[in-house]
Amino acid sequence: MILADLLYKVSIRAVLGNTNIEVNDLQIDSRKVCDASCFIAIKGSVIDGHQFIDTAIKNGAKAILCEVLPSEVSDKVTYVQVQNSAIAIGFISHNFYGAPSEKIKLVGVTGTNGKTTIVTLLWKLFSALGNKCGLISTIQNQIGDTVLVSTHTTPDAISINSLLRKMVDAGCQYVFMECSSHAIHQHRIAGLQFAGALFSNISHDHLDYHSTFDEYISVKKSWFDGLSSTAFAISNADDKRGRVMLQNTLAKKYYYSLTTMADCKGKILDNSLSGLHMVVNDIDVYFRMIGEFNAYNLLAVFEAAVCLGQDKNLILQLLSSLDGAEGRFDYMVSSRDKIIGIIDYAHTPDALLNVLATIKKLRQGNERIITVVGCGGDRDKTKRPMMAAVACEYSDQVIFTSDNPRTEDPLEILHEMELGVNVVARKKYITIADRKEAIKTAVRLALKEDIILVAGKGHEKYQEIQSIKYDFDDKQLLNEMFELMEK
Repeated sequence: MILADLLYKVSIRAVLGNTNIEVNDLQIDSRKVCDASCFIAIKGSVIDGHQFIDTAIKNGAKAILCEVLPSEVSDKVTYVQVQNSAIAIGFISHNFYGAPSEKIKLVGVTGTNGKTTIVTLLWKLFSALGNKCGLISTIQNQIGDTVLVSTHTTPDAISINSLLRKMVDAGCQYVFMECSSHAIHQHRIAGLQFAGALFSNISHDHLDYHSTFDEYISVKKSWFDGLSSTAFAISNADDKRGRVMLQNTLAKKYYYSLTTMADCKGKILDNSLSGLHMVVNDIDVYFRMIGEFNAYNLLAVFEAAVCLGQDKNLILQLLSSLDGAEGRFDYMVSSRDKIIGIIDYAHTPDALLNVLATIKKLRQGNERIITVVGCGGDRDKTKRPMMAAVACEYSDQVIFTSDNPRTEDPLEILHEMELGVNVVARKKYITIADRKEAIKTAVRLALKEDIILVAGKGHEKYQEIQSIKYDFDDKQLLNEMFELMEK
């Protein structure tokens, strides 16, 4: 494209050079720059892209977009100075790839918990309705039935628009996308045209990144504040910030709830391992999914589908047969002793509480709950003692272990978790840093019909230690242990 056309809607401070030049691709990594690239210099939290402008030019960049002009400029390069490179790249990517989000129904989901399950259910539902759909999620990205590897909950702006372009070209009519607080704050979704936006809930998380909880809330709210009047916005009325989220949005507002009046009102009649029996807007329906937290996810999906013009009865009919996302309350039962094993991605205090509270409600008698849990390294440290406290309060036996320690010492993470355990609960837990041994020990400790929860990693097929990702699959390991029990 011509550079001048790429700059549509970009807030420009100054231009040095000719904007009537052709740009072949967009890059934020100077190492990937080739002939006629436009290099966008972004000030990151660790690295400042402005340091690599000279490298980008040497590699063939013909246009440089930056916040601070370099002291020395080349007359063979066009420089565009902008107010905020991160915001500008969203609009430039949108323009470069032919405004793909305007050619599909793009629906985003934000919230501390439930994002992956909601977008996955929406993808499955609308695919079952006969549509070709795109999915952008923590677990994987999909174009129809083609699965692409996912490296971030929400990719960077260039990757998002490139992916959306491929989805449009493949004939996708709908795209369902997770929108993390990091992505909103870093403007990775700037320039995208959303048909709808959903809020699930908000609780303690990411305070390693956001300086305060209020900032975390404010960042999520800013996305809804920027929606257009043609979009719809759906929020959880039972979350105490649910109505605040939509306070200033121009979008059409809708709410879902289990406890108060709302556009989509649900009531749980029965919650067991066989699924949920609910009334949704006066319609009696059975779902395969389990737990109150999934009841909220199902209501959010139902309301979104209604906003997208689908028939209510058909929505519920199809939703009743769907499973959720991988690693979200995945469970298995050992054949001999009927021990239940549950794998869940719960990695926040609130998510862990929801899963354990659900398990308690599912107990038929005196089955013990054995929880294996850890906390990730290089992440929010303040939630570590809280996670430990929740695990001990709602479990009969707890094993603290490594999650993804990343560059931190696993033993130090475990020590910080232990600080949250009160005197009464100290006899409830043991510490085993090796995650494999921790899961094996949980199985050895389990008696007939006990329930084992392995929390924190869910769908992940690796464990990250000192910046190296090793093959590791909680579900596979638990399955193997159950099979050994039968021999």
